Amino acid sequence: MPFWWMVATSLKPKTAIYHIPPLWLPFQAPDVWDRLVWENYPRAVQFIPFFTYLKNTLVIAVLAALGVFVSCPPVAYSLARIPWPGRNVLFGLTLATLFLPYQVTLIPLFLVFRTLGWVGTPLPLIVPHWLGGAFYIFLLRQFFMTIPQELTDAARIDGASEFRIYWNIILPLAKPALATVIVFEFLRAWRDFLGPLIYLNRKELYTLSLGLQQFRSEFDVEWAMLMAASVLITFPVIIVFFFAQRTFIRGITLTGIKG
Repeated sequence: MPFWWMVATSLKPKTAIYHIPPLWLPFQAPDVWDRLVWENYPRAVQFIPFFTYLKNTLVIAVLAALGVFVSCPPVAYSLARIPWPGRNVLFGLTLATLFLPYQVTLIPLFLVFRTLGWVGTPLPLIVPHWLGGAFYIFLLRQFFMTIPQELTDAARIDGASEFRIYWNIILPLAKPALATVIVFEFLRAWRDFLGPLIYLNRKELYTLSLGLQQFRSEFDVEWAMLMAASVLITFPVIIVFFFAQRTFIRGITLTGIKG
């Protein structure tokens, strides 16, 4: 229903948006809503630098997703498949970081990034994801533990190194979990509002989430164009899930099932 309301509002003229009772269906009140206003979409794209914000959002989302894809699987493999002393303690410390809300670490992180000179650039939104993420490490570790240990033991007997076992055996079997991690991180970065709001201070670097705020002014809100832009922003998320849904659901279902 919220999605339908967003699409319907994006096609209404201004008089129909404020109609009482609300209009849920096209041509429900012909005297007020006598046509679909497709012009709201090109107007919304022209009202803000939509394609610049789209490029910025794609760069951040793709690089962040690539970062967790590169950094998290090796750590998860080490914690799940290699019996080294203290791994359970380190895994517990990794999980403990999940109990810290983002708001608690917000100011210390901002001070660190300001010292590095990264404030005002997309780097604070990209680089941390190349250094691992506790949730994704946990998710992948649980999936790696479902892979029979006999596979890696047989590879070690044949003389395979740990890297070759990881690269040629574990990763090909972990495609559902890896797809889940990539989709999760892409969606998180795509819809992120607080991060860009804090670290991006130039309009040419804004993301789509920040761009939506520009449809609101002190005295008025361009609801039709705001809803049209929201529909355009939502479509890539639907497309990503549509193409990855089988792998995504399989990764969620199998993660944590030991056997």
